[in-house]
Amino acid sequence: MALTFDPFREMDRLTARLLTGDGVTRAASWMPMDLYRVDDHYVVNVDLPGVDPGSIDLDVDGSTLTIAAERTIGAAEGARWLAQERPAGRFTRQLALGRDIDMDAIHATYENGVLSLSIPIADRAKPRKIAVEHSAGPREITREEAPATVESSS
Repeated sequence: MALTFDPFREMDRLTARLLTGDGVTRAASWMPMDLYRVDDHYVVNVDLPGVDPGSIDLDVDGSTLTIAAERTIGAAEGARWLAQERPAGRFTRQLALGRDIDMDAIHATYENGVLSLSIPIADRAKPRKIAVEHSAGPREITREEAPATVESSS
């Protein structure tokens, strides 16, 4: 088995050990995500590989969406770590949603380590045409209604 020495990785490991006390559990402060708009909804894809789907928690409070999940590392009791690069612990991410979101229709799925959210735009915020109403259609002016012409002489 070949191992390479990376001094920066060792410094990260030592710092984690000092901060958490065990060097095994590191809580990530962010989770990678993509956000884009398609037609009348936004799509959010969040990478959560190895996360138990039952640990995923989505909350909407006002206009803030909070995504939380937990990943644990499965190692045998008494295992002596030689390398641990995959973060474990509680992951949390917050997104500020605008006022023009249909909060009741947000849909979430988790497949192949990716949490996908579909966030629809509220009907009130969608572009729309406004019909112009008028009391009468085009009217033809008859000869009797035509204005009189005034001739001027100089």
